[in-house]
Amino acid sequence: MIVGIDHVQLAMPAGGEDAARRFYGRTLGLREVPKPPGLAARGGLWFETYGTAIHLGLEDGFRPAQKAHPALLCEDLGAMTSALRDGGCDLSWDESVEGVRRLYTHDPFGNRIEIIADGDGFSQRSPIVRGDPTD
Repeated sequence: MIVGIDHVQLAMPAGGEDAARRFYGRTLGLREVPKPPGLAARGGLWFETYGTAIHLGLEDGFRPAQKAHPALLCEDLGAMTSALRDGGCDLSWDESVEGVRRLYTHDPFGNRIEIIADGDGFSQRSPIVRGDPTD
């Protein structure tokens, strides 16, 4: 039985480490963690915070993910909005689902990133995740 998502892997072009550190580290506030020695030679970076891990891997012929995306829960959407704007990110609010506060942005490589208010996450609203399945 699946119990959760361990991490999300996103691709980035070679040489993008500094831009990744600015966006994922400074702007989003994730902590960079060392890759295991057996994987470090492949390049890329890993970032984490409580309950969330994002791995960035180098990809030859890189093309950004335009539709596929991680949805990151954020404890203070207002503060995150300010941080993203201060970081020069374009924001696109999505109000298509009632009661779900969320926006989309892109990392420095063009990968789509969803930021969703903590408590509004789709998994948080699911009766199965909350422990009260209806069937």
